[in-house]
Order: sequence, then structure tokens, then C-alpha cells
Amino acid sequence: MLNFRSFFKLLQESFRDLLPIILVILFFQLAIIQTIPENWMATTIGLTIVGIGLAIFLLGLEVGIFPVGEGLASNFARKGSTIWILIFAFMIGFGTTVAEPALLVIADKAAGISSGRIDAFVLRMVVAFSVGFAIVIGVWRIIKGHPIHYYIIIGYVLVVAATFFSPKEIVGLAFDLGGVTTSTVTVPLVAALGIGLASTIKGRNPVLDGFGLIAFASLTPMIFVQFYGIYVYQFIEASDVIIPIVAHTAETATAFDFSFVTVIKGLLSVSMDVIPILAVILFFQYLILKESVDNLKEVIIGFILVIIGLDAFIIGLEMGLFSLGETMAYQLTKNTNNFIIYAFSFAIGFSTTMAEPSLTAIARKAKEISDGKINDFVLRLFVALGVAIGISLGAFRIVNGGDIVYFIMVGYLFVIALTFIAPKYIIPIAYDSGGVTTSTITVPLVAALGLGLATNIPGRDPLIDGFGLIAFASLFPMLTVMAYGVIAERMGVMSEHEKEKIKLSEFKHAIEDAENMELATIRVDGTDRRHSYKMAFSAVHILVPVKLQDKAILLAKEAGATGVTIMHANGLGLAQMDNFYNHLQNNSTHSNLMFIVPSKKVDKIVSKVMRGLDIIGEGNGLSFSYPVTHLKGLRLRSQDL
Repeated sequence: MLNFRSFFKLLQESFRDLLPIILVILFFQLAIIQTIPENWMATTIGLTIVGIGLAIFLLGLEVGIFPVGEGLASNFARKGSTIWILIFAFMIGFGTTVAEPALLVIADKAAGISSGRIDAFVLRMVVAFSVGFAIVIGVWRIIKGHPIHYYIIIGYVLVVAATFFSPKEIVGLAFDLGGVTTSTVTVPLVAALGIGLASTIKGRNPVLDGFGLIAFASLTPMIFVQFYGIYVYQFIEASDVIIPIVAHTAETATAFDFSFVTVIKGLLSVSMDVIPILAVILFFQYLILKESVDNLKEVIIGFILVIIGLDAFIIGLEMGLFSLGETMAYQLTKNTNNFIIYAFSFAIGFSTTMAEPSLTAIARKAKEISDGKINDFVLRLFVALGVAIGISLGAFRIVNGGDIVYFIMVGYLFVIALTFIAPKYIIPIAYDSGGVTTSTITVPLVAALGLGLATNIPGRDPLIDGFGLIAFASLFPMLTVMAYGVIAERMGVMSEHEKEKIKLSEFKHAIEDAENMELATIRVDGTDRRHSYKMAFSAVHILVPVKLQDKAILLAKEAGATGVTIMHANGLGLAQMDNFYNHLQNNSTHSNLMFIVPSKKVDKIVSKVMRGLDIIGEGNGLSFSYPVTHLKGLRLRSQDL
């Protein structure tokens, strides 16, 4: 909903998410590197712009992209236009990937890695086609209702099989391309498409079937790029074209040129990524479905907010944060203590993931459609933990050496094993989490860290060892999110709907118990639980002088009484009955203590009180009991039951 309150809430959440990045940078910069960066003011302003841009971006998603994506999917599903759904899915996947800025950069670097064998344009086409193909497969799965893990496991087998034939220069690149293809705008739109289809098609569950499209979009590029690499290295000769990879140092890092022209260029660049998506949506909405877009004005405003927010977000990152991160990565490699490198990798992975806009959007959607069973903040924590572990392990591989294939293979085996252990509702979300973590913030900083390590550590080749960190950052969140599902299941976490069903069930049972007069209904003290069963209860009355009240209660408690009702009483002797009117206004002289207890406890209680107060001797008092029926609402402790 488009209002100031929503934006202010998103703004608060954005700055909360940026706090970990700020703390990580401050700690490592001041405590480890022990220098104050020259562009610290630009970094501060940049982070402020990042927070504002992120809030605007998320508001635009909620107002424009999510509603129109789910609406399109719903309209396609209602009309039964399977062919057009698949065509739309391919165009969204292909169109949003081919113009992805991160892909443009990686494709140019790939030409250098392959000594000109790989053509940057052809590689982009291969990757874009693979993403379009992935979205088609994912949509087909939702339509047919097939379990996602069969598709994913087959995909992993193909990825691993391809690595045995791929040139070593291609493997890390292929794994990294699986992460960079899921952009900040693509992820929410693709997620909306899947959730919309699963919400509309009869027999589909939005949680079980709606997620998973992003997982396909992350998986297929790994396969297609490796097969493409096998082809070019087999049949195409190398040339002298080598594009150098430059690692940033304290001297090479430059401040962002913040000017009016730069801002306009940024807006145009982001618009070129977003407007084609809007054009595809409008084409299918008006020309294929021949229906108008609901709330078209809000949808357009939403897309404009996405463009403005994303541009502000990127400007804020480039105003010192990226260069600062690259400089810190370079400076840390000069440190002889490798543990500091691993700690920085963990911290930067965790903090950047927590601020990732795609992850925030997907986590909020997961909470919404799971009816609160999935906590969005906890989900993001587990995803960020997975990224942090993955990047730390990737940094360990670069520092100590090792073939990336074996690390990835073992990780995939764990993913497959957890797939059969984790609850079904979490599996598609876990698969998707691998794609949403490697986007606007994470990719540049992680890529800079990998290249910085491989450039400055003796015996490492930045063209081979520098890539692969993004693959680790995509793999481990799948493990941690499935672990989150297992933990939540063990803890008995329920959705609001499940909680309501239990309450209704208890309410229904309470009504049945209340109407069955043969049952005594007992509440467990301190809880909302109740038990109804056939059991004999009696009321025990102990009448004693007020001064003996406390002693009588303690004696009854020792004998097994669990509660007492205290009533005031006046006693009259037989001699006073002739003129009892004179005694009506007297203060109470006795206490009538009533204990409701299981009948089997009556003898012990009466005996204990009678003997303790010497009522059967010289004491003053009276005791009697009688059976009670239709008992409802008595509270007892669980141990007394």
C-alpha cells in the first residue's frame, strides 16, 4: 500500500539491516587495519543513501511488481493458456538476464580467462537462454505439480558431471554465473510469477509449489556455461585477446563521481533494465490476455519507485563502500594471520546478505504466504549465516589451495541428504535462497575479495582461483535454510492458521465436554489445557473458629488438598436459637473451608484436620463431606492429575 507509514516502516528496517555492514567495516578498519579511510565521509553519505534507496525500492516492489506479477500469473492460470504462460516465462527470464549489469562485467572477464575463445556476447546469450529455459521448466513443474527436489537433484548431477569434462578455467566462472543471473528486479518478479500460479491452480500450495523458480535460474547457467566452455576449448583456437583483471588497492581505489550527469546516467541505466520488463508485462496483459491492469496508476508508480530506489541504492554503494571493501580486502591479504581473512570473509558475507534487497523482499513474501510459519527475519539470519560460512570456506580454499569441484560436490551431497530430512514447505525456499543472496550488494564485494586474495597470495592464479566465491555463497544458504526448517519443526512452530485450527479444536472439545455431564472437566493450572474424564469428586467442608483457619488449611494441604474456598460463618448453640435475632449482626466467628478433591482423598484430609485441631477431642469445629456431580472448571496442578 502506498502511504507514508509503510515507507517509514521500510526505512526503519532498511537502516536496521545496514547496521551489521557498518559495524563490520568499523571493526576491521579501526581494530585490524588500524587506519581511517580518506573517503569516510563519502562512505557515510553513501550508506545513508543506500538505506533510503532500499526503502523506496521495497515500497515499489510491494506497490508495483509483486501485484502485477501475481495478477498476470493468476490470469494465465484462469484462462488455461499453458503455452502463453511458458512463452511469458521464457521472455521474462531471457529479457531480464541479457541486460544484467553483473553479467556484462563477468562476460568481459570470461573473454580474458579463455584467451579470447569465449565471445562475451555469445556467453551472455547462452546464460540468458539458460535462465529463460530454467523459468520455463520451473513454471512447467508448478503446472504439473511435480516435487521440486527431483528436478534439482537431476540438475546437480548434470552440474557435477559437466565439471569432469570442463576446462579448469571455466568451472569457477560457470558456478559464479549461477549466482549473478538473479538480479534485484528479476528475483521479486519471478517469485511473484511462481506464487501467483501456485495460488491460482487448483491443488497447488503457494509455499510448496510457488517457490523454486529462482533455484532453476541459478542452476541451469552452471550447466549451459560448462557445456559451452567444453565446446569452445575443444574447437576454437586461442587468440591474443587477454583482458586483465585489476585488483583494487589503497592507491587504485577512487571515490565515486557524484554529479547530476552521473545521477541521470544511473537512472537511465536502471531504467533500461526495468522498462523492458514492464514492456513485456504490458504486452502480455493487453495483447495476449486482452485485459486491463488493475490499479495501473499504482503499478506504474511502483515501477518508478523501483527505478529511483535501485539507482539510489547503487549510487550509495558506489560512494565509497565498494572501493572501501576492495581496499580492505587488499589490505587484509597483506596480513600474515589467515584467521583474520576468514573472519572478515564471514563478517562481510553475513552483513551484506542481511542488507540484500532481493532477500528482504523474498523473506517478507515467504512469511506472508506461509501465514507466519516462516519468520522473515529469522529466515534472513539463517541465509546470511549460510553465505558467511560459504564465503569463509571459499576464502579458505583460495588461501590453502584446492579444487573447487570437490568442495562443491560435497556441498551438493549434503543438500541432497537434507532434502529428504527437511520439512517439505522449506525445501523450495531453501533452493531459492541460493539465488537471492548473490545480487546487488554481495556480488561486487565477494568478487573483489576473491580476486584480491588470488592476486596477492603466492601460487594462486586470479583467472582460475579468483572465481568461485559466489558459488560458495549460493550453496551454503540452502543447507542453513533447510536446517532452519528442521529446527522450526522440532520446536513445533506453527502458522497462524494452524494455531487457529488448534484453538477451534480445543473450543469444540470444550463445548462437547461442557455438554457431557458425566465428565468432570479439569483445567491444568498455569496452562490453557483441560482434561475431561469420569472421576469421583467430593466436597469437604471444615468449619473452624477464625483463629484456627490458617492451621486447618495447612493441614488439609499436607493431606492432598490443592485449593480452598473460604466462606465466613456464624455459629449458634441450641440455647441461643430461642433469641437468634440478636445474633444476626454479629461479626463472623467461624470459617467455612470448602475443598473440592477426588473422593479418594476425603478420608485422609478429614482425618488430618480432625486430629491436627483435636476437633474429635477438646477442639471446636465441624467436618463433613458429600459427593459432587456436574463438576466443570476446577483447576488442578499437572502433578495432581
